Order: sequence, then structure tokens, then C-alpha cells
Amino acid sequence: MRKLTVLLVLALIVSGLAFAAGATEQVVGKPVELVYTMTAVPTDAHAGAMRVFKETVERVSAGNIKVLTYDSASLFKQEQEVSAVKSGQADITCTSASWLTDGSPWVSMFTAGYIFKSYDHMTSVLNGPVGKEVFERIAKEQGIRPLGAEYLGTRQLNLVEDKWIKTPADLKGVNLRMPNSEAWLFLGKALGANPTPISFSELYMALQTKTVDGQDNPLPSTKNAKFFEVTKSITLTNHLVDSVWPTINEARWQSLSAQQQAWVMEGIAAGIKYCDETNLKAEAELVAFFRSAGLKVYEADINAFSTHVLDLYLKSNFAKTWDLAMFEKVQAAAKK
Repeated sequence: MRKLTVLLVLALIVSGLAFAAGATEQVVGKPVELVYTMTAVPTDAHAGAMRVFKETVERVSAGNIKVLTYDSASLFKQEQEVSAVKSGQADITCTSASWLTDGSPWVSMFTAGYIFKSYDHMTSVLNGPVGKEVFERIAKEQGIRPLGAEYLGTRQLNLVEDKWIKTPADLKGVNLRMPNSEAWLFLGKALGANPTPISFSELYMALQTKTVDGQDNPLPSTKNAKFFEVTKSITLTNHLVDSVWPTINEARWQSLSAQQQAWVMEGIAAGIKYCDETNLKAEAELVAFFRSAGLKVYEADINAFSTHVLDLYLKSNFAKTWDLAMFEKVQAAAKK
């Protein structure tokens, strides 16, 4: 009789534990595995942000969520990443606005020069209420959901000659190298220059031989490609404040419990903090580096540039697809 009683007590304990485990699983969600893929190499700040995301999510979820990370296009090429997330072959990728314009043409607004006037403007918009509206709309239109925006860097002007570019008028007659696409060439023209398409791999020689008068890139790219060796000045125009967006398959996102979604967003926030701080620190240090290398570093009249460039964009074919009400929200945010 005593043996039977003990067995009954043990059975009740086991069933109670099983019930508790089942109840916890209903609240927390079944363990999941997320595949995160990107083109960036390990030394890129947003690749580092992916690793921070993985570490944070796995820690706060106590292993309930496992993140498998793939950088350097080891799983999918850049051109395949968005499609892979849409189809569910991967769960998350880090993409830019330009790769989302096919499914949502109005997103081209976020590729325009001076849509954002500063880093603070960009992050307050994309990581605030307007960004939530943008990301929600993309999720409905494309079946993939951006979860935030990480700072990639800001493009600046770098010239062969020592010349202070204060306004677009100062770029008249300047042969400015731009990537060879319609959108990039339009940006060069909108800045006031004569845009000249040249491959990035040929740019150093083009600057050295003065085939072009200058180029535009974020400061880290200008340093890494050693363009400072064959140029004399940099003007901080801040004409394109660039970002990348960690983006998840919408069906996968909706399959997560509220608690799991909260853990993922905690990881996103940690990744944004890492990426932004890393790139901002690099850019701040590089101004001093370029000055020590003998280059003059100037500051442009940002208001003159942004007014001129955005006016040309609004009159162009690009703006015909834009949501102008949203555009006004973005611009209003710069004044806060």
C-alpha cells in the first residue's frame, strides 16, 4: 500500500511538472532557430551587430531562441538575400532601402539625397513612430518586416584639389565620380556636379590621373581605399545618411510568441547600439586622421545643399511613387 502511495505521489509530481512545462511553453513559445544571413564581411560594423544580436537574444531567452549567423554572402549572394527571406529559406537579413523598392516603389524616398539631414534625424525617424509605420507597410506589401535601422555611414565629398565646397554652385564643372546607375548619377547631378560613372576598382587611378575631380563615399571607405593618398580635401556635405535594416520573414515573425518577439527586439536594440556607436566613433576619428594626413577638411552649407537637392528630387520621376504625406512627416522630424 505504501509503495502504491509513493508511486501515485511521484506520478502527480511528474504530471504537475509536465503541466507547468506545457503552460510555460504556451506563454514563452516553443524553442526556435533563426537563420540570419548577410553580405557584410566580419569586420563591418553591421556584421558585428549581427553577432551582438545573436549573443543578446540567446542570453535573454536562456536558449529558447538560437540564432545561426552567416556573413560574407556565405549562404546567399546580396541579390538573393531579400528573396531568400521572403521565401523562408532564411529568417533574417540586413538589407537597405534600395533593395526593397521593387516590392514597394515608394521606399525609394529613403534613398534620396538629404532625405535625412543627420544621423540623429535618420535614427529618430526610422527607429521611431514613422519607422514603425514604414516597416508595417512593407510587411503588408512584401511579407518581410524591417525591425529597425542601423547606421551604415554618411557620404562626403573628396576632391583632388584643395577646394571648399560650400554650396551646390561650387560643384559646377566638377567631374564627380558616381556609381554607374540612374539613381546614383541623378544624385551627382542634383548635388551640382558633372556625374561621371567609373567603377570603384578603377577609382584610385582615376583620381591619381585626374580623370575625375573627386569622389563621394563614407569616410571609412575613403580611408580603406586609400583615396586620401591622391586627394587634397574633404567637404562634409552629409548628402546621404545611409542605413541598413535587419528584416525578418513576416510569417516567421507572427509565429513567435509575444515574449519571443520581445527578446528579438531586445537583440535588435543591442545591435543598433553597437553598429551606430562603432560607425560614429570611426567617422569622428577619421576627420582627425585625414587632417593628420595633410588633407583639408571643410564643412558645407548643409541647408543650401539639402534645399537644392530635395527640390530637384521632388520635381523628378523618382518622386512620382513617393508617399508625400510620409515625406512631410520625415522632414518635420528634422525640426524637432
